[in-house]
Amino acid sequence: MSGRLPHAPAGQGTTTVRARQGFAGRVAARAGGGVMRVFLVLVALFWLMPTVGLLLSSLRDPADISDSGWWTVLTAPAELTTANYAAILDNETLTGSLLSTVLITVPATVLVVVIGSLAGYAFAWMEFPGRDWWFLLVVGLLVVPVQVALVPVSKLFGAVGIFETTLGVVLFHVAFGLPFAIFLLRNFFAEIPRELLEAARLDGAGEIRLFTRVVMPLGGPAIASLGIFQFLWVWNDMLVALIFADSESPPITVALQQQVRQFGNNIDILAPGAFVSMVIPLAVFFAFQRQFVSGVMAGAVK
Repeated sequence: MSGRLPHAPAGQGTTTVRARQGFAGRVAARAGGGVMRVFLVLVALFWLMPTVGLLLSSLRDPADISDSGWWTVLTAPAELTTANYAAILDNETLTGSLLSTVLITVPATVLVVVIGSLAGYAFAWMEFPGRDWWFLLVVGLLVVPVQVALVPVSKLFGAVGIFETTLGVVLFHVAFGLPFAIFLLRNFFAEIPRELLEAARLDGAGEIRLFTRVVMPLGGPAIASLGIFQFLWVWNDMLVALIFADSESPPITVALQQQVRQFGNNIDILAPGAFVSMVIPLAVFFAFQRQFVSGVMAGAVK
């Protein structure tokens, strides 16, 4: 008895493969049509539902909020009012906290982007002793959790006199944002064709001009993605702000948490305050979404 397995008739395997490919193609074509679009729209609406609910709740009277859910506004639009936002403008704690959040978020984002870009370029295209070992050290810092550094950094900031200050919060965010920034931008800058940089050097461009005129424009998508990540992380942070920020002028996340602790159920203050604190990072994201998508997809297609 032969140990050879029987073979399918000639052409049968090819026909089966083509049939499977044809079926998969039809499924993919249908999925890419109206059915998939409807599904994506439903997912988007489901994702936006909490935001819409928070917006409508922030526009309702406290008595209406306690009596019924926010969806009743759809049938009773007369309940909408801007009195809650007027009260927010009169709340010095929340208005001051928004300013404190901006004073923390903007410098922390700008410093991480600038320093990370310079360091990423240096690790990608400049030769210096121990470059690879230094880069490995930066990569190793990515795995250090923020919670591990809270106590020693608190003692250090207390010793130098910047504990519970805006400067201390900014420095903490910059220190923990730089490893990811350097890792991301170094890998992106390393994909720039060497011939392009050599041609610029032959034209007399130095390192500074090469960085500002060639590398930075090409690295725009990655830099925009980094800026969005850093901005969202710092703006929405509460742990670092709760420990290192000034208790007299806390960021918006801490201020909202203090409102809950003091008044408990004052949804007429919390809802508009939470929506304002959320709509600003959303606006930043949608304003730079094209650059963000380009930066995320960079290098995916060669």
